[in-house]
Amino acid sequence: MNVQGHEKGTISVRLVEEALLALRRRGEAVDALLAAAGIDARLLASPRARVSSQAYAQLWLQLAERMDDEFFGMDSRRLKSGSFAFMARTAIKEPTIGAALQGMLRFLNLSFDDLSLRLEHSGGMAAIVLHEPGEARLRAFGHFTLWMILHGLCCWLAGRRLPILAVELRCPQPEYIADYRVMFSDNLHFASAHSRLLLNADCLELPVLRGERDLKRFLAGAPANILVRYRDPQSLAARIKAYLRSLKPERWPDLEALSGHFYMAPSTLRRKLALEGQSYQGLKDQVRRDLCLARLQAGEGNFTELAFELGFSDSSSFYKAFRKWTGSTPGQYRELLHPEALSKTLE
Repeated sequence: MNVQGHEKGTISVRLVEEALLALRRRGEAVDALLAAAGIDARLLASPRARVSSQAYAQLWLQLAERMDDEFFGMDSRRLKSGSFAFMARTAIKEPTIGAALQGMLRFLNLSFDDLSLRLEHSGGMAAIVLHEPGEARLRAFGHFTLWMILHGLCCWLAGRRLPILAVELRCPQPEYIADYRVMFSDNLHFASAHSRLLLNADCLELPVLRGERDLKRFLAGAPANILVRYRDPQSLAARIKAYLRSLKPERWPDLEALSGHFYMAPSTLRRKLALEGQSYQGLKDQVRRDLCLARLQAGEGNFTELAFELGFSDSSSFYKAFRKWTGSTPGQYRELLHPEALSKTLE
């Protein structure tokens, strides 16, 4: 069976748990909320399990509606439902990304009680700085949720991904950060003096390319279109992943051949990917992982065949990689997703 096809993207259940934390602390049940989002609550028992980005987006919407808070209870004042849409409607009226971002920060500063945000310039760098005047400290998930909203909306307004140079957070490093590296950058720093997201200042001069005619479609697709990260189809990483998905994994080129396909030197390709917070090996791993999990979600049971189709030299290598991805074997993961299949086998 061919493993080519659309990459749905996946998100760790640890971020599902993070999103639900405030609701759980209130003593409220979450199973119905998970079911409405299409997430099997049993997956939360496996820390390395993953859900589709679409399912996570549905959970985001369900949770925001349930709490009337698009920041999931992480500030003492709610970021009421409709706030993101309001920011988007206001931002498209600005001439540049910098002006749009300033407007977003002004709105959030009016909305939050515990946090304040500002935009700073230093030489060729720009920083979105988050300040916490009180004693409470925002957890990492809260920081990344803010960066996701602000950065994702700016990328959509610009019609391209704006490369993140670094993310610095005052809070300690959480146990799980792998998805944050994929969403933002490998250049993450915790227990820092400041909480800020760093960009090239030139990004602020980019024109706002979106208008009213684009807004309805964008909001209809939110937050799925910014959750993993804003997917710019013209970014080098996105083009490479699309190219990989067009080939069987055993035909994936090495770096030199890939560079030739994109008409650039290997060193140039590496440098451009680094500016997007990516590497070629990392992109291959992402595509291979998501192709694999999609096949298991669809009920695939022939793991030897799947290993071969994913480009592994043998089953042992496949099992080793799968355990690294999920912390389980393919059979255990499939059983978790499809317990009814095991029941039929035992009958």
